[in-house]
Amino acid sequence: MTENHKVEPIGGPPSDVEHLKKESNYLRGSLTESLANRITGGLPELDNRLLKFHGSYMQDDRDYRNERQKQKLEPYYQFMLRVVTPGGVSTPSQWLVMDELADKYGTGSLRITTRQAFQLHGVLKWNLKKTIQEINEALLTTLAACGDVSRNVMCNPNPYQSDIHNEVYYWSQQLTTHLAPKTPAYHEIWLDGEKVVDSIEQTGMSTEVEPIYGPVYLPRKFKIGIAVPPSNDIDVFSQDLGLIAIVEDFRLVGFNVCVGGGMGMTHGDTATYPQLARVIGFVTPERILDLAEKTVTIQRDYGNRSVRKNARFKYTIDRHGLEWFVDELQDRLGWELEPARIFKFEHTGDRYGWTKGKDSKWNLTLYIQSGRIVDSDDHKLKTALREVAKIHTGDFRLTANQNLVIANVNARTKEKITSILKEYGIEEGARYSALRRSALSCVALPTCGLAMAEAERYLPKLLDKLEPIIEQAGLRDEEINIRMTGCPNGCARPALGEIAFIGKSPGKYNLYMGAGFSGDRLSKLYRENIGEEEIIETLRPIINRYAAERSDGEHFGDFVIRAGYVQPVTNGMNFHDHKPLTTQR
Repeated sequence: MTENHKVEPIGGPPSDVEHLKKESNYLRGSLTESLANRITGGLPELDNRLLKFHGSYMQDDRDYRNERQKQKLEPYYQFMLRVVTPGGVSTPSQWLVMDELADKYGTGSLRITTRQAFQLHGVLKWNLKKTIQEINEALLTTLAACGDVSRNVMCNPNPYQSDIHNEVYYWSQQLTTHLAPKTPAYHEIWLDGEKVVDSIEQTGMSTEVEPIYGPVYLPRKFKIGIAVPPSNDIDVFSQDLGLIAIVEDFRLVGFNVCVGGGMGMTHGDTATYPQLARVIGFVTPERILDLAEKTVTIQRDYGNRSVRKNARFKYTIDRHGLEWFVDELQDRLGWELEPARIFKFEHTGDRYGWTKGKDSKWNLTLYIQSGRIVDSDDHKLKTALREVAKIHTGDFRLTANQNLVIANVNARTKEKITSILKEYGIEEGARYSALRRSALSCVALPTCGLAMAEAERYLPKLLDKLEPIIEQAGLRDEEINIRMTGCPNGCARPALGEIAFIGKSPGKYNLYMGAGFSGDRLSKLYRENIGEEEIIETLRPIINRYAAERSDGEHFGDFVIRAGYVQPVTNGMNFHDHKPLTTQR
């Protein structure tokens, strides 16, 4: 590393979370004692923060908050559990376990997250340990599904490229395992593992306990994803570390590396912004574990530990510069990156219906609204998938768009699965508009404590209002990426939505437009703090104009930029620079 690129870690006193992690004795804290406390259904705040590393968030149902306050009862505490599934792959037997746990300990529904993981909602404190134990008995885990560590590693489900999927899936598994926390605390607390020592700090074992993370782990969460062109379904440019598979002569030769993406921001704070990862070079497959580890250690050493909202990896790179990062990375690796290879993304969405892979196995991609696996009166989705899992001999793949691939199906089982889905009223997706099929939302209210507005419960209702406009404009089959979150933390990646809504207050949203259809450009603020009526009246003329004036193959996000509604944003540091344009005819 050249002398003029040397930098010092950011100054400032460590935040309270940094003190908590340091004093937690490698994620133990007083969790065991707090879980045994029968007086309350909740956890003290410090233990709640530690619980995230173990894969769970304490929540309270805000629909009941006022009524319980009137009755002088504590909030209706419950816990969300997130299950790590690298690349979104699970076996039929694991699916059946998750289905059963949802009924036994949860709210009766499962949720597919935008990071290809399972979420289980509504677990009471008394049932947390039993639920985690049963998850682990199914050879799954919740460790590092949340917290200041590397999260579930994503990869393209590739239902039509079976051979390449096997390879990228393998590397998503390897990365997840390699970067998982090594502390024995998880096994001690949840799986009745033997306690190794009373205080590891007293033994001088700190480097051995967490050789990658150290005793204070990372400044914030860290996200990794693997994309396979032409599909950018995992939104690789939203990742802290993105890997773009390079396939030559039908063979995986390596990965382009991109760094510094992230979707979260804070309303009104221009020092926070969404950012796109930038491509820095190419590596062969056998080197990605080393590269990922050294990238994580750079963030460990240089990330902001004073102000958490500025602690993500994107801010570390933007503060010191991309050239500095590449120098520091190559210095730690002891070898240099190769020049990036040519690649092209064409879309970010899923391909619905049955497709045949190169191995002659069939794959069915089902549309799952907001990723919620639940039964309704005329749509017995949870029951149907349970019955499918009983006969399925392949695997299930959770997609980054909150949908489900029933994968590796032989011809005989294909007929049976089709019959089961028909019996329970499950269609393959054709009856839904392309707008609805392209929609993503976060959970938001009532359980997310960060939510300022509805998302999962409201987006379908808003789509009901927008679809007639789309139909009348002749755009029913035109894919437009639309995304909604209840707050600006970005769980449904709204900054990459061609149309996006970020909750500002109950019933009010900021409207963004102009992201790239293939995930390579950010959206831009167009209207602030508007409700449903103004949303409809704002979008109606823009949609109609798009239908009338678009060029052949022109996507909605490209059109609104060409027509002057918003300015293009390809670097998050320019996200707040200009006011939205308002002079369109």
